[in-house]
Amino acid sequence: MGKSIINLNGITVSYNEIGKGSPIVLLHGFCGSNGYWDNVITKLSEHYRVIALDLPGHGESANLEGPVTIEDIADHIKDVLDYLNVPQVTMFGHSLGGYITLAFAEKFSQLVNGLSLIHSTAYPDSEEAKKGREAGVEKVKKEGISVFIDGLIPKLFSPDNIEKNQNDITTAKEIGYTTSSQGVMKTLIAMKNRPDRNSVLEKAEIPVLLIAGEKDQIIPSDKTFSVSKSNIKPVLIKDSGHMSMYENPTELINKMIEFMSTVK
Repeated sequence: MGKSIINLNGITVSYNEIGKGSPIVLLHGFCGSNGYWDNVITKLSEHYRVIALDLPGHGESANLEGPVTIEDIADHIKDVLDYLNVPQVTMFGHSLGGYITLAFAEKFSQLVNGLSLIHSTAYPDSEEAKKGREAGVEKVKKEGISVFIDGLIPKLFSPDNIEKNQNDITTAKEIGYTTSSQGVMKTLIAMKNRPDRNSVLEKAEIPVLLIAGEKDQIIPSDKTFSVSKSNIKPVLIKDSGHMSMYENPTELINKMIEFMSTVK
């Protein structure tokens, strides 16, 4: 248990595993790593087997070969879970991790007993957002990863929290710098090309938790709360931007544990 690195199908995969009980998988956001979950994983591990992965090209995990889609990453996670002997899972996806969670639930619905989008959305990119992804690729090519990360990370936090979360912003930047340039560029294109997956939420019969930040500048709450059903619980975290695991971790942990009590 703890931080591990494995070689799976010739690809290096890094993850943090802690605790016993029903399995939870935590998928971090774009330019993050399993370190994004450091504030929540210990508490969750008191009750559950928690697996926090480094996504391909992020943290200490290697890139997948060739052009990459969100579906490719979902397939890769399935391989990792097979290796770890996880037959069924509750999946929590932050931002990019939410896009992957939806793709995973669509492809492997029998393996998922609950899912959560944290500061994420089932909607595809708007045309404007797609252009932004392409501009991001060009920025990384021309200016490198550090300049890209320095521009990205502060926007993830609520403007009201910039001062009090300076240490967390520094931590998130340091995590971001570990993302490979290829990982950033491949993931930007994967996000740009992802389809609308609101149908996954509409068809879901398992418990679903949708978490939005009251002051999220990246994904507003109406984009997160896209489907209303009796099995879907919307939660708005006050005083939080796109990074509640740093901005309001206690509230996030409470909502995750509360949600787990509804998962069978």
